[in-house]
Amino acid sequence: MRILIYSYNYHPEPIGIAPLMTELAEGLVKQGHQVRVITGMPNYPQREIYEEYKGKWFVTEFKNGVTIQRSYLRIKAKPNLIDRLLLELSFVFTSLPQAVNGWQPDVILLTVPPLLISLPAILLGWIYNCPVILNVQDILPEAAIRVGLIKNKLMIRALTALEKFAYHHSHSISVIADGFRENLINKGVPSQKIFCIPNWVNVNFIRPLPKQRNVFRAAHQLDDKFVVLYSGNIALTQGLETVIEAAVSLRHIPEIVFVIAGESRALQRLRKYCQSCGADNVLLIPLVAREKLSELLAAADLGLVVQKRNVISFNMPSKIPLLLASGRPIVASVPASGTAARAVRKSGGGIVVTPESPYAMASTVLELYKHPEKVAKLGKQGRQFAVEHYSFEQALATYEALFAEVVTSSTSTSPSLDVLPKLTSSN
Repeated sequence: MRILIYSYNYHPEPIGIAPLMTELAEGLVKQGHQVRVITGMPNYPQREIYEEYKGKWFVTEFKNGVTIQRSYLRIKAKPNLIDRLLLELSFVFTSLPQAVNGWQPDVILLTVPPLLISLPAILLGWIYNCPVILNVQDILPEAAIRVGLIKNKLMIRALTALEKFAYHHSHSISVIADGFRENLINKGVPSQKIFCIPNWVNVNFIRPLPKQRNVFRAAHQLDDKFVVLYSGNIALTQGLETVIEAAVSLRHIPEIVFVIAGESRALQRLRKYCQSCGADNVLLIPLVAREKLSELLAAADLGLVVQKRNVISFNMPSKIPLLLASGRPIVASVPASGTAARAVRKSGGGIVVTPESPYAMASTVLELYKHPEKVAKLGKQGRQFAVEHYSFEQALATYEALFAEVVTSSTSTSPSLDVLPKLTSSN
């Protein structure tokens, strides 16, 4: 098959959807398919175009068998709402010439967010008369509304209409959690159009490694410490102040150290908060390259997943499969009824605590610190679950089956459930 992946983020960006789409594209090539990727100039998470791509309108690259077609983005380091809108619009208009500059695809996979990109992708589907599969990573505009990023009623109505347009005109929709499926069904999307394919992790690369002789522990004098790690995006949906306040309440135990790995600009804000709170047991470090991630996760005793209390069924942290695969237990400060909580509880590899509660987080960390046998048990259960449910090979085979089915059934309204029974599982 000829597969066109429309993804705002891609390699070499280190976190978020970029590594996942890179692995999927390269995995599909290894299975014998032709893959083109339409993406922007790399900029995440710094929100600044990488140096070697600055000043360029279009770049075409070839990496591991994948044709990567990049286009200009209008981007600001500290964007307001208008800047975010102009960023998405710039990609809408500049990506289209790249998308038509190449072979005709049999199927298009579009990742959301950003939501506006559904417009050129669906237009391409009409031009090429091929099915478009919408891959929903976050449910917009609901996520932006819930965290207070969008308040203008006119804009909310416009984006809600765009969301309905994208769902209606997509041939199929892949979601990463069952909570997303329920959300879309409640919005009137036919259930037979929705398939749950969880985000994956390379369980051969991200795996349990010993803490002894770990490079990160050695570099930061953590060899004799109980390390509680948060690594990843620092955004409005998290509220990492909870982590810092929990750390402050455990300052009397010098063996416990909290480590936050994130983008440098976000760390500057957290550093000021640490200073104001007296959190001298919090270590702030920059994000590591993808190839060093397994070592970073191995430096931890516990991994943190953090969300605000209003993040229910529109966000699923990609760090959950990563932490489970690393064999490190999760302390999930997330809403009890949300998609993240369901995933952690189902895995048996972590503990869900009340969100935005430093006391709940601190008390759970302390309990696990005092009971290493429980830490070992949770880590083992999480690793087993990751191998069984989040392996890349499983996800690749499922996407490949979905692509094949929508191509052969593109004249109908939706794929046959009889052909793809695994896609509707609740894994």
